[in-house]
Amino acid sequence: METLEYLEKRIQQLDAEIQETKKRLPAHSVKPPVMMDLLDLEDEYDRLQKRVRELLDTGSGPV
Repeated sequence: METLEYLEKRIQQLDAEIQETKKRLPAHSVKPPVMMDLLDLEDEYDRLQKRVRELLDTGSGPV
């Protein structure tokens, strides 16, 4: 069940994971697996941000 609290905690975790993954990116010759990890994390982050906005807009609680 996705609650606002759960979504916010997961967003914080994703933010930390994104920052850590960005630190692993070399200045040159980015490795595809690292870039794919980063893109996956950012996609999930964006999806959760959108979900939080939807919950706040509708005033809904748990989904």
